Amino acid sequence: MKLKLAVVSFCSAVMSFSGVAKAATHKAHTHHTTLAANHGHASAHHGIRRVASRHHGGGGHVIQCVAYAKSASEVALSGNARDWWHNAAGVYERGQAPEAGSVLNFRSTRRMPLGHVAVVRNVVDSRTIVIDQSHWAQAGVSHNVSVIDVSANNDWSAVRVALDHNGGTYGSIYPTYGFIYPRSPGAAPTTQVASNASQNPRDAVMAAWAKKTGATTQVAQAR
Repeated sequence: MKLKLAVVSFCSAVMSFSGVAKAATHKAHTHHTTLAANHGHASAHHGIRRVASRHHGGGGHVIQCVAYAKSASEVALSGNARDWWHNAAGVYERGQAPEAGSVLNFRSTRRMPLGHVAVVRNVVDSRTIVIDQSHWAQAGVSHNVSVIDVSANNDWSAVRVALDHNGGTYGSIYPTYGFIYPRSPGAAPTTQVASNASQNPRDAVMAAWAKKTGATTQVAQAR
């Protein structure tokens, strides 16, 4: 009788231990699966953030050329850059001679289907100007960029843009419409701009910029 009780007690203990072991194994497996799932979720989330970071760093914040031209000049038109020349008809004076404060309008090409616009900051001579622009060759805002006229008739219908700030190397030839001036059709340039341009193109653009921004002290310091 005592032997039977001992055997029964031993079997009960073995079964109890087996049940505990199975429960522990199941719990450990469940915990491992949860950790793996959490790790996978964290990895996926990290991957999404990494992709978003690359997208953000890929130039999505760069201001477009038309938006920059509107903010940096007194010429404001709708449409893509390729549309500005035609949209300016009856609104702004247009021509083939550069003036400080005017907008140089590039035509649409296969490499540049939406066209381009840039703000003229200085007229160096009949074949050379200095511009400010944005989103040229996927870059951000660029200041004091040299542009040369390579047209046969000196009408600025074909230009080359400097690849560096020294103006020693220029890029491909791009066709342009001409210049859009910040005044009504038929109106002559202001006396101030005309007289200053004949004396010193640099002073003319500085004076025009100061008039627009009210930065008279900066003009005095820049001279």
